[in-house]
Amino acid sequence: MADKMYCNVCGRELHMKNGILLEDAFEARKEWGYFSNKDAKMHSFTICEECYDKFVSTFAIPLKETDVTEL
Repeated sequence: MADKMYCNVCGRELHMKNGILLEDAFEARKEWGYFSNKDAKMHSFTICEECYDKFVSTFAIPLKETDVTEL
């Protein structure tokens, strides 16, 4: 259980209480395999919603968005 969590882009500390994240954030984890320059490495990062919105706005092909009926 993490005591603190930060956005890897802007460095802002995300709002947490008792180890629970009180705002949503994008969390990514990639285990690199063969045919990359990062074989057998694990990369992970967290991006706050504001930085995520800025990031995806730079995509040449827009992301696919679908509605979720159950949370």
